[in-house]
Amino acid sequence: MMTKNIFLMMAAVFTLSASAQDAAWQNLFNGKNLKGWTKVNGSAEYKVVDKTIVGIAKTNSPNSFLATDKYYGDFILEFDFKVDQGMNSGVQFRSLSDKNYHNGHVYGYQFEIDPAEGAWTGGIYDEERRGWLYPMNDNPTGVKAFKKGEWNKARIEAIGSSIRTWVNGVPCVDLLDDTTLSGFIALQVHDIGNNEAMAGKTVSWRNIRILTEHLERFKTPDDTAIAQINTIPNSISERERRDGWRLLWDGKTTAGWRGAKLEAFPSKGWSIENGMLKVMKSGGGESANGGDIVTVKPYRNFILKVDFKITDGANSGVKYFVDPALNKGEGSAIGCEFQLLDDWRHPDAKLGVKGNRTLGSLYDLIPAPDNKPFRPGFFNTAMIVVKDNHVEHWLNGVKIIEYERNNQEWNALVAYSKYKDWPNFGNAAEGNILLQDHGDEVWFQNIKIKELP
Repeated sequence: MMTKNIFLMMAAVFTLSASAQDAAWQNLFNGKNLKGWTKVNGSAEYKVVDKTIVGIAKTNSPNSFLATDKYYGDFILEFDFKVDQGMNSGVQFRSLSDKNYHNGHVYGYQFEIDPAEGAWTGGIYDEERRGWLYPMNDNPTGVKAFKKGEWNKARIEAIGSSIRTWVNGVPCVDLLDDTTLSGFIALQVHDIGNNEAMAGKTVSWRNIRILTEHLERFKTPDDTAIAQINTIPNSISERERRDGWRLLWDGKTTAGWRGAKLEAFPSKGWSIENGMLKVMKSGGGESANGGDIVTVKPYRNFILKVDFKITDGANSGVKYFVDPALNKGEGSAIGCEFQLLDDWRHPDAKLGVKGNRTLGSLYDLIPAPDNKPFRPGFFNTAMIVVKDNHVEHWLNGVKIIEYERNNQEWNALVAYSKYKDWPNFGNAAEGNILLQDHGDEVWFQNIKIKELP
């Protein structure tokens, strides 16, 4: 009897082991021809050589894509890729082409392929839409996973709103985004303009296969090796919750906020629509309509994230270390400001000193660089990091300025700014967080905070 039980146990283990290996992979490329694929947009050439799809760059062609005829939603995708030095490429997924959107240009998620030094191969770029969703500046191990001049292995797991990527087995991306949940897969040959030296350069793909069944069984176990980015509006993921993040605005009510010069939330000038907090247009005056709003609670050390979308010509800001009691007269409440501005259309961008009133700047004090990763017409993420006297401004995952306060250099900087008459400006141990009413239409969502020790 014992022998029989042992045999049954071994058989069960063998069955489970076999089941774990029995993934129903489908080949997207038959190794012979391009059946099941269609070229979209540009005129770059795609051909089959030795069971490999080779994309060949062509001058004066826009981005070219070889797209699957079939759409895919949830999947695990694997492929090998190799790219010539100097080329830029990618693999689209959950992507679309609609004649009513950007003249039919392909748009959607892209697994980045870029052999440049320090480039973000494996990162997620939103083609023809929002730009970088998961830049890899905080993932140096992932950046180093790419092998120049060699075949590399990619893995993409797109399951529900979770998008994760690997290059040569190294984790690159952990993204939560639900903007598009189904679309085609496409192989990109990037536009090279009229650069004749790049003409004929190639990018190659092989062993392209996809899994669409029993994905929970075959997906890679969750880990915290890399940062998670959550772009789903007004949500906190389980991992964010464990890490100490919480919503600073619930996406539905005015709870936790009040007017900077009021005991309650303003009765005009602000609205809540479809999970977005909107400051309404009222002529461009500073705090002249509904007025600024501030958190009920002050904060000391924190990481703050605010998604914002500005209309053409708009001016606004996110302030911190705000003391609402400082300015009870006209104008905005006083505090350090992450400037929100349409640099191209608002005159304030040309005022101040050396661009210190442009988007992302510490307003009137420290300028942000000109080459900021801003996405016109879409939501952008402002992040402010405060740890005692060290402060950082980030825009869409890229650090754009940092500074130290409560020192001689800081006080000298303030002395030559519009804040010179406000005592001890920027040196308070804590303060409220503020969203500014500057009389222009601006939208906010996904406002979250992580308090630091």
